[in-house]
Amino acid sequence: MPHLLLPFILVVVVLTLTPGPDMVLVLRNGSRGGSRAAWWTGLGCCAGIAVYAAASALGLAAVLAASATAFLVIKLLGAVYLVHLGVRALWHSRRASSAAAAAATATSPQAAVVRRWSAFRQGLVSNLLNPKIALIFLTLIPQFVSPGEPALLTTGILAATFLALAVLWWRVFSLAIGGLGRVLARERVRTAVERVSGVVLIGLGVRVALTANR
Repeated sequence: MPHLLLPFILVVVVLTLTPGPDMVLVLRNGSRGGSRAAWWTGLGCCAGIAVYAAASALGLAAVLAASATAFLVIKLLGAVYLVHLGVRALWHSRRASSAAAAAATATSPQAAVVRRWSAFRQGLVSNLLNPKIALIFLTLIPQFVSPGEPALLTTGILAATFLALAVLWWRVFSLAIGGLGRVLARERVRTAVERVSGVVLIGLGVRVALTANR
């Protein structure tokens, strides 16, 4: 595995940096609650990855991948959840816009808009309802397990590497959002992020629902 670790890391970096529902969700929560909300959303995403990593090691992810019905149910639930988050974002942007005068002075209370547990839960549920993460562990990781290696140990190391890179990325991303705090504190900017995020999340939800199971 040592000679395959660097290629594995490069593939994971590409997958992690590819924009998707997680990035939109973290950005949306970060625009409302700052670096802390973004960080806790990212941690929730990582927790979802950890669950699928453990399921993959135990063979449960293979059961999900083999069952078209289970895959379809989780996929549709994930699509509904993304649309739900998108609608909430649009609704919140409407309320925020109507209360712009009152919110203009709310710079420090901004972080309280998104509670840590709420941000964490959104990231966690978003990943748990994404069965394609299970497929990543089933199709990607085995490609980097050499014949003769202890499969369980090697899979565990690769899964831990995947998770560590995800945690590192969300930490960097959340700090970057914190660096944009003054910009995101502007009501007009925050409302725009809410609206764009809402539309994108709804679009992603529809796309997930219409995507073929395999």
